[in-house]
Amino acid sequence: MTIHAHALLFDNDGTLVSSLDSVERCWTRWAREYGITAEAFGRVELHGRTAAEIVADLLPGHLVPEAVARVEQLEVEDVPNGGVHLLPGTRDFLDSLPADRWAVVTSATRRLAEARLDAVGIRPKALVSADDVTRGKPDPEPYLLAARQLGVDPARCVVFEDAPAGLRAGRAAGMTTVALATTHRAAELTADLVVKDLSALSALVTDGGVEISVRD
Repeated sequence: MTIHAHALLFDNDGTLVSSLDSVERCWTRWAREYGITAEAFGRVELHGRTAAEIVADLLPGHLVPEAVARVEQLEVEDVPNGGVHLLPGTRDFLDSLPADRWAVVTSATRRLAEARLDAVGIRPKALVSADDVTRGKPDPEPYLLAARQLGVDPARCVVFEDAPAGLRAGRAAGMTTVALATTHRAAELTADLVVKDLSALSALVTDGGVEISVRD
């Protein structure tokens, strides 16, 4: 299977990098600080959502701004502790792309996203974060904004995601979707193409865009 695209839009956590160890450490500490039980925490969908949305599901509205700032602080401070690493295939796949053909679209804040990306040496020319949108994934707004930043028709964009919420956002934006089974089982992911991670793919840059193929 070959997918033709003019722009490639990547989620970050679970797609380009893994920060699961850091996330677990920080959110566990945060929940303890705010007196949130494991049962209450377990009822909330976490992956692919902004911290503000998660916190709003767990705490009264007047506490949300302070609590969001606290969890961001914990996560940024934790980055140097080695809780962030590149997922297989990320480096080679991104290195094969021109800088103006791809963007990172993340549910993290810009401060946290840049800290994690910098830790692994990824410096995207275009980055859409939770700070840049009114509605996060699964709303299409983040991916539509990235397409505008790159000057590409959404129909000619390919979204790379590991989370169902992100894949729903990509589909709602009218984009082709590629799911990476890095944090969810393949059977849980609905996309035009499902692969284990970016190491399963190759990209060929042509005058007409980028051809994405599954490696033999």
